[in-house]
Amino acid sequence: MKRITTLVLSLAAVSMSALAGGLLHNTNQHIAFMRMMARGASHEIDGVYTNPAGLAFMDHDGWTLSLNIQSATQTRNALTTFALFPEADHTRLYKGKASAPVIPSLYGAYKKDRWTFSGFFGFTGGGGKCSFDNGLPVFDASIMAGIYAQTAGLKKTLADNPATAPILADPRIAALLPLTADKYDINSSMKGRQYIYGLQLGATYKPLDWLSAYAGARMNYFDGNYTGFVKVMPKPEMATAVQQIAVSYPALAPVLGTMVNDKGEMANIDLNCSQTGWGVTPIIGVDLVWKGFTLAAKYEFKTNLSIENDTKTATAEPAAFESALADYKHGVNTPNDLPAVLYTALGYEFIPNKLRATVEYHYYDDKHAEMAHDKQKALRHGTHEVLAGVEWDINKMFTVSGGFQNTDYGLSDAYQTHTSFSCDSYSIGFGGAVNVTEKIKVNVGYFWTTYKDYDRNEQNYFNTTLPGKDTYSRTNKVFGAGIDFKF
Repeated sequence: MKRITTLVLSLAAVSMSALAGGLLHNTNQHIAFMRMMARGASHEIDGVYTNPAGLAFMDHDGWTLSLNIQSATQTRNALTTFALFPEADHTRLYKGKASAPVIPSLYGAYKKDRWTFSGFFGFTGGGGKCSFDNGLPVFDASIMAGIYAQTAGLKKTLADNPATAPILADPRIAALLPLTADKYDINSSMKGRQYIYGLQLGATYKPLDWLSAYAGARMNYFDGNYTGFVKVMPKPEMATAVQQIAVSYPALAPVLGTMVNDKGEMANIDLNCSQTGWGVTPIIGVDLVWKGFTLAAKYEFKTNLSIENDTKTATAEPAAFESALADYKHGVNTPNDLPAVLYTALGYEFIPNKLRATVEYHYYDDKHAEMAHDKQKALRHGTHEVLAGVEWDINKMFTVSGGFQNTDYGLSDAYQTHTSFSCDSYSIGFGGAVNVTEKIKVNVGYFWTTYKDYDRNEQNYFNTTLPGKDTYSRTNKVFGAGIDFKF
């Protein structure tokens, strides 16, 4: 039963993880981030998200608006070796495809003297769809191990009983028991959608010419859907053999019926579960400007977020598998907290209004944000990020920039699963901006992420009692364009 529980939990967890940032955050909200990465000392409109206290130092009194559109693609692959896989080297490649073709974000700020009021809307977490059209290794391995153990147990039971031991001499039964993966087909497909919508409002005040502070909050709304199925069907020759044995040995018919039901299926699991929930994130920030230096910090408090199931389908055959679906029954609530985050940045203008650079550090307190089944406790530490970026105004019209981000998640084997694995990474972004007029700026940016493969070895592979190995790998590419207005 533990094997099937693991299988079903994975079925419902398929999702696209954050495009940039911590395990549950998307920090690439503005194109300026994509083209420079380190924007924690920004005094432009993108600071509504990255440095809201810095809005007090914007060079424009009145309204500033910004609309940004990004498009992202990911791959999420698992190369798995498992003893019961029928391939010659017992190794299979499972491919996951994720996409978020349109990721919008909208910024607004109104500055008057020492006060600035601002707002933001975007996808602050999730942000896409993911599909595993050929299933996942945990499904195949769990089912193969379960079937093998069940039929090996039947063979032993027959052998230990003097009355039934002679039955094993029948070549049809000798070929059938125990069942190996070449005697049946596993058909599975998993798809997930996950978005966290964020609406942020706040105010910035500058009490001194060199100091400003911010207070605000962001309302987060979680919307997800997970659909998938696993169907195990005997190959024609196996189905025929089961029927013939049941006729020849009527006493075995009830046992054989638990292996292949009257629909000709060995197993059938079906799930369609939507999830929703919401939570509020209090946010504070501070910004200091002195002789070309900018020192900025933002702190987002932990968000208590619980998601509730709206389940259309949650069925499993044989009926013994039903209890494994308990977490995804209609109305069940699951914790999905967003961690507290500390952002700090140091910027410096090497040439005033011409050449500037920023270094930045982020800390995500993931170990104290509650996840389903206390998964956060398996992390070695919270997420650490280091960023650096440079921006050069070639002239009054054209700006170019580039940046770098390195992310260390504190991962462990116990944290990783096939449907929600992460890999430490670094990202590189570049792009530019064009001041079409004094009040209209167009931004374009591109960044890609290079992930470090994660090797996971387990002697009891997802509770199958057999050893297995996974190599997780990912790719990520994002392109975007946006426009800023002042009026």
